[in-house]
Amino acid sequence: MTTSGITSFNLDLSNICEEAFERCGAELRTGYDIRTARRSLNLLTVEWANRGINLWTIEEGEIPLVLNQVSYNLPVDTIDLLEHVTRVGTGSSQQDLSITRISVSTYATIPNKNSTGRPIQLWVNRQSGATYPIGGRPEGTDPTTGVDHPQIYVYPAPDQSDYYTFVYWRLRRIQDAGNGINTQDIPFRFLTCLIAGLAYYLAVKIAPDRIQSLKDQYEEQWKFAAEEDRDKSPVRFVPRRAYICG
Repeated sequence: MTTSGITSFNLDLSNICEEAFERCGAELRTGYDIRTARRSLNLLTVEWANRGINLWTIEEGEIPLVLNQVSYNLPVDTIDLLEHVTRVGTGSSQQDLSITRISVSTYATIPNKNSTGRPIQLWVNRQSGATYPIGGRPEGTDPTTGVDHPQIYVYPAPDQSDYYTFVYWRLRRIQDAGNGINTQDIPFRFLTCLIAGLAYYLAVKIAPDRIQSLKDQYEEQWKFAAEEDRDKSPVRFVPRRAYICG
């Protein structure tokens, strides 16, 4: 007997929904069934954005900083920033310089937000990503689409153009469920967790007698997947020396 030699197993949306319905003791039969499952699946991935860092959604991006410009839009599907630097130079002369994230309260207390220099601080204004009537909310919205982008505010304002580049690592939203032929925007390691979560969400609507058992299965699968989906680099803790004054 030989093995298949294939490691590409995945499930499209229709098969994921069918498996989740079967765990609820039901069958996927109608167009409404697939619509309600797809809606629940999208809500499930929104929940995952609130549960912690999904490593497969980390992306690097760059924003060229412009003379005297304080605010800059981030991609609309940005959840938050993990790391960020100010980059100068290119190639072997490139340098990444520290830029510190501050709160809105700290940013608000800066007396002159338009003073210029090398940006050393930033405030992340996360916003909603909602769409407003064009011209109805100009600050942070795309003038052509009305989309309310997340933004960064840097301090001091750049003292020159084409010199500083803001480089960041962001968490993006998980892509929507799509149609019946789409696979999901998750690594294969999370497939069982996704199905368990969808079954639990569907049980709330169609199988109330199975809610608790399916929730327990979902939490167990989430624990397995989340513990595997983590940064495995070594961590070193260094104690700080305490000084007693008196």
